[in-house]
Amino acid sequence: MLPKQMLLEPIPPKQMTPEQMVSRLLYRDGLMLVIDKPAGFAVHRGPKGGESLEDHFGALRFGLPRAPALAHRLDRDTSGCLVLGRHRKALAQLGKLFKTGAIGKTYWAVVEGGPETEEGQIELPLGRRDVSRGWWMKHDPCGQPAVTKWKVMGRNPLTSARSDEGTALTWLALEPLTGRTHQLRVHCAAMAWPIVGDAIYGIAPRAGGLPLHLHAREVVVPLYKNRPPIRVVAPIPAHIRAALSQCGWRDDDEDSFLPRETGDGGRGIGY
Repeated sequence: MLPKQMLLEPIPPKQMTPEQMVSRLLYRDGLMLVIDKPAGFAVHRGPKGGESLEDHFGALRFGLPRAPALAHRLDRDTSGCLVLGRHRKALAQLGKLFKTGAIGKTYWAVVEGGPETEEGQIELPLGRRDVSRGWWMKHDPCGQPAVTKWKVMGRNPLTSARSDEGTALTWLALEPLTGRTHQLRVHCAAMAWPIVGDAIYGIAPRAGGLPLHLHAREVVVPLYKNRPPIRVVAPIPAHIRAALSQCGWRDDDEDSFLPRETGDGGRGIGY
């Protein structure tokens, strides 16, 4: 069982004011925005409707006639870096970069149990689990190729000791080399180390359990030909800090990732 203090971590409220939306801006230039998506918030409306993050993009126009739009998607329960295009031309350019795998993406996850080695690569094709629920995925030898690189960033003492008391946790950096639906969640579960809080592919309860411990930590976007790639890092959200701390992450380490002003007037993240 996970420590009781982890059960007290708040989930961000779904209501979003324009000021709160602007406060989540991590990077801005003439083509692209990167925002820090809160966990528990759908990026766009589903078949049943309801509030979505997309409803609040009007606060991010910054003088342009139209609101920015999604260049890619994150699951409802995943937090972190979300890339937006500021106009159609920018969206087309970003879409091409995502489609060709030119954009680097690194996620941080806390998983139950963990791998025996320190780094590796998962190559398990994925297909739909159920035609009636197309977004549920499974390992399918006849499915689409899916590849994930992983590296152990830290472990809690129980992971190393293989103790029967408490829950062994591992902090992983995950790099999806393909972009399949729920790829990281299915891959981790298939390796027998499901992501903490995963109620679909893991062992978390459907209600009343921990939120998903999956965070889109960094994106690296080669947007301009004659400039270095743009690197943006999202700060660690409250709901995964306790588990990361058990695995060796230190809050002091975040100082080097705080937003700083960039030369073009936008906000960037620097090391």
